[in-house]
Amino acid sequence: MRLDVAIQMDPIESINVLADSTFVLALEAQARGHRLYHYLPRQLSLTDGRVTAQARRLRVWRGRKKHAVLGPIETLDLARMNVILMRQDPPFDMAYITATHLLEHVSGKVLVVNDPAAVRNAPEKLFATHFPGLMPPTLVSSDRGAIVAFRKKHHDIILKPLFGNGGAGVFRITPKDENFNALLESFAVQYREPIVVQRYLPAVRKGDKRIILVDGEPLGGVLRVPAKGEARANLHVGGKAVKTKLTRREREICAAIGPTLKSQGLIFVGIDVIGDYLTEINVTSPTGIQEINRLDGVTLEKNVWDAIEKRLG
Repeated sequence: MRLDVAIQMDPIESINVLADSTFVLALEAQARGHRLYHYLPRQLSLTDGRVTAQARRLRVWRGRKKHAVLGPIETLDLARMNVILMRQDPPFDMAYITATHLLEHVSGKVLVVNDPAAVRNAPEKLFATHFPGLMPPTLVSSDRGAIVAFRKKHHDIILKPLFGNGGAGVFRITPKDENFNALLESFAVQYREPIVVQRYLPAVRKGDKRIILVDGEPLGGVLRVPAKGEARANLHVGGKAVKTKLTRREREICAAIGPTLKSQGLIFVGIDVIGDYLTEINVTSPTGIQEINRLDGVTLEKNVWDAIEKRLG
């Protein structure tokens, strides 16, 4: 099976080939003989119902100084592709949402991974709220009184922007923290959307686990342990990747959400779990493949492409 694959992503020249999940997905597709194209989200166009991209043929390899070569620009009719990988990084803003609307014009003819309508309807911090009993106590609100009452009840809390990513704008507010009011004022100025308030989970000191699910099935995880003095476990802010196994509770969480992911066309998903609680469901551009591959001696990109090819039948 030889497929034409268009990859919608950020500039490939600037990625970290040792950590980027899209890079290994491209490597695996190329190894299977699929033809690759690369384009940026801003190179998408919709003309009288026809979706095109100013794309370039792509070839990739593992290189220290250079890892990709792009051909000349050509106008690509995306309806003629077999697969489109929607892999640009958040923020999940109106530009991101607009891209899902454009790709939705071809999603019935082409396999878009992940399904653009499902991505649009599954903001990472809101999607998880549809699965009762899996999350820690959580409030999503702009109402100052509700936020104050939540803090009074749970004492030690986390504040974070609803559509933030990568740990940006995440704050821990301890019972005696005097910055609470100032932070609420800052959030109100910076964001029009509600904010997310959660009970602080001390288990985060042992790590925040990223679990990869492919077509609804958990295939592995990596424990991201925060640096000393840091409340965030994200790897790019100093978190350490540690080998781990999935617990019974984590498998219960995956079993609860897996069927929904599969039925909605969310083929490649990364969830975040702290202790016994689900905190986020990442469907936009999940990461973690390369860290799990190195720690567990696996090749999860093969599983992703097996699932894609199975869908194409």
